[in-house]
Amino acid sequence: MIEAVGLTKRYGAKTAVYNLSFQVRPGVVTGFLGPNGSGKSTTMRMILGLDRPTSGHVTIGGHPFRQLPNAPRQVGALLDAKAVHGGRSARSHLLSLAQLAGIPAQRVDEVLGVVGLQDVAKRRSKGFSLGMGQRLGIAAALLGDPQVLLFDEPVNGLDPEGILWVRNLMKKLASEGRTVFVSSHLMSEMALTAEHLIVIGRGQLLADMSVTDFISANSADFARVRTPQTEPAQREKLTTTLTEAGGQVLSEPDGALRVTGLPLPRISDLAHDAGVRLWELSPHQASLEEAYMRMTQGAVDYRSTDDRLAHLQAPLQPGQPGYGMPPQQPTAPEVSQQGWYAPPPPGQNPYAGAPQAPAQSPYATPQPSDTTKDAR
Repeated sequence: MIEAVGLTKRYGAKTAVYNLSFQVRPGVVTGFLGPNGSGKSTTMRMILGLDRPTSGHVTIGGHPFRQLPNAPRQVGALLDAKAVHGGRSARSHLLSLAQLAGIPAQRVDEVLGVVGLQDVAKRRSKGFSLGMGQRLGIAAALLGDPQVLLFDEPVNGLDPEGILWVRNLMKKLASEGRTVFVSSHLMSEMALTAEHLIVIGRGQLLADMSVTDFISANSADFARVRTPQTEPAQREKLTTTLTEAGGQVLSEPDGALRVTGLPLPRISDLAHDAGVRLWELSPHQASLEEAYMRMTQGAVDYRSTDDRLAHLQAPLQPGQPGYGMPPQQPTAPEVSQQGWYAPPPPGQNPYAGAPQAPAQSPYATPQPSDTTKDAR
C-alpha cells in the first residue's frame, strides 16, 4: 500500500504539491488524475524517493522508498519511457537492471515475452518507436515481479491492440493483490481500467473516491425531451407543465428540451396528462470525462484564448447539484472553481462517446505483428 500524509513540495516560491494525503490500496487499479501542472509527476517522484518532500511523508508498505531493501523487487515504475541508453539493445537494458537488483537473467526473457518485444530484443532502443519504448518501460517495471507498481501514461504511443493489452495487464496485476497506481489523461481509458480515483488540482486533493461515486458527485444528469417540431404549441405547453411540477427546463440547440429535477416516469406521466405527444424521452448520464471536466474546470492553468467550447461553460451557482469543491486549506494556494462543464446534446459532443466494455477474457501476450506495426 502507498500512503501519503501531508505531502508538500515547494520549489522556491512555487508550491507544486500542498498538504496532500491519500492511500493507494492493493487489489484495485487506482487512477491518478489532474490537469497539466497539477503536481502528479512531482507526487510520483516523491513516492519513489526521487524528490524529497518539503514537509509530510510518503511510505510504501509502511517504509519510505529509500529504506526498502532491494527496492526493485518491491516497487516497479514507469515514469519516462525515454530514460534508456539508445545504444543498448532492449535485452541489454533489462539485463543491466536485473544484475543491479540480483534478478536472474531468465526473468529478462520472460518480461520481454510479456510485453511482446521478444523478436526485437537485440535491436538498439534508439530505433524503437514510441509504442515500443513504452513496452520496454513496462517490461522494466515488471522485472522484479514487484507488489507495488506505478505507471505514468502507460498507453502513450500504443495502438488500440496495445492499449487493450495494457488495460488488461493493469487489471490482472491488481487481481493478484498488487498495488497499481496509474496516471493518465485518457478519461475513456481510465473509465475502463480504474476502480478508484485520486484527483488533484494545483497540488491539492480534489477527490479520493470510486469511479462511480466520482461521476455521481460531479455530474448533473438530465432528461432529453422532444415534441413534434411541427407543433410548437405542444412544446410550450410541456415546458409550462414541467416547470409548474418543479422541473427546470432548458432549450437545446437542436430543439429538444433538457429537463432536470424530475424523474423520467414523472415526465412521461405529466406529458400524458397534458395531452402532449413525445418523440423522445431519454436519460443522459455523464461520462467520467464530463465529470472530470466539471470538477477540474477551475484548476486548469493552460487554456486557449480562443476556446470554441466556451459556450458550454455556465456560471457556477452555490449549492448547485454536483458542485465539486476542493478540501478547505486555510493557508493553501487558492483553487477556485470558475465554471462547470455542461454536457452538450447527443450528436454535438466534441469529445469521445461512451467507452465500450472490455472483453471478458484476459488478453493474451501481444503478437509479434504488433511490434512490427510499432516499428513502422
